[in-house]
Amino acid sequence: MKRFGFELLAQDGHARRGRVSTGRGAIETPAFMPVGTAATVKAMMPDSVAATGAEILLCNTYHLMLRPGAERVAARGGLHPFMDWHKPILTDSGGYQVFSLSGLRQMDETGVTFRSHLDGSKHTLTPERSVQIQHLLDSDITMAFDECTPYPAAHDVAQKSMHLSMRWAKRSRDAFVERPGYAIFGIVQGSTYADLREESAGTLAAIGFDGYAIGGLAVGEPKAERESTLAATTPHLPTARPRYMMGVGKPQDIVAAVALGVDMFDCVLPTRSGRTGQAFTCAGTLNLRNAKFAEDDAPIDPECACPACKRFSRAYLHHLIRAGEILGPMLLTWHNLAYYQSLMRDLRAAIVLGRLADFRREFAQRQGSKEDG
Repeated sequence: MKRFGFELLAQDGHARRGRVSTGRGAIETPAFMPVGTAATVKAMMPDSVAATGAEILLCNTYHLMLRPGAERVAARGGLHPFMDWHKPILTDSGGYQVFSLSGLRQMDETGVTFRSHLDGSKHTLTPERSVQIQHLLDSDITMAFDECTPYPAAHDVAQKSMHLSMRWAKRSRDAFVERPGYAIFGIVQGSTYADLREESAGTLAAIGFDGYAIGGLAVGEPKAERESTLAATTPHLPTARPRYMMGVGKPQDIVAAVALGVDMFDCVLPTRSGRTGQAFTCAGTLNLRNAKFAEDDAPIDPECACPACKRFSRAYLHHLIRAGEILGPMLLTWHNLAYYQSLMRDLRAAIVLGRLADFRREFAQRQGSKEDG
């Protein structure tokens, strides 16, 4: 089996064009990972997701440990045959979901005890158990278990939280079973404090991970603060390893983060938006629920070659959404995922040509002309 690795193919400023190698295939970066939380990308068949250009999916440890159960998935050969997706899969550690439970959890040095949001049953998740679950799921990229620091947080609170995450990172790394083609990523924490982010990145690099994620952002902080924190973080991450910004998914935020040196992204935004009637296009976002689209015979996006754009009109999609027909969310989800993959291809090409600054300027101008106002 091919070993896990990262190859840096081109740079334009801080932006990177690279390739992640895994045992189940390569991932061209910058890359966007559609979210398949419960072993499915909502409203999509696996081959349809692949047809958009996606080369890797994200699935979630927390949700899969509760239903159907990691051991049950393992008994069926792991996530790949279970969900019929045979390209790479990255699994979130479950930390973010557990910490979002607030009143349903108790945390100490060992880990977190929580009650299921499904049936109230009691569970304990530790760094070791999180890594074990991800091993049972047979994910290609395992994420270290961490605490997602809430925003805002005072410096001392953020520091204490980050130090706990770093201790858990070491335990996660120790629990990871080394196999050719598989990897484990550490997660940088530290809220919006540059000194804590630098310390966290240095600690993780000293432990030694196959890749490095930036966590604890996109949790309510202003965009300018997020970007300044990111700019203060990426210079301290190893250049020979992939960098993954967790949960950031607005197109303009992805473009900004790529310019700051991030390689991988995930977000539920394109699929969730598709289910609520919103489409992302080269000229901004459209809300297909709006009455003005009832007699609009144009495609969602004339520059898109997805089935929704090639075969159907805005008027028809408007009808499906307003009528509550399942086909509407399916087509809009397909379109949104295709748009995101197209955006990533354009970013990769711009970096290779050394024209990312021009691309960003043109992108901002076109997005500024959004039709929905």
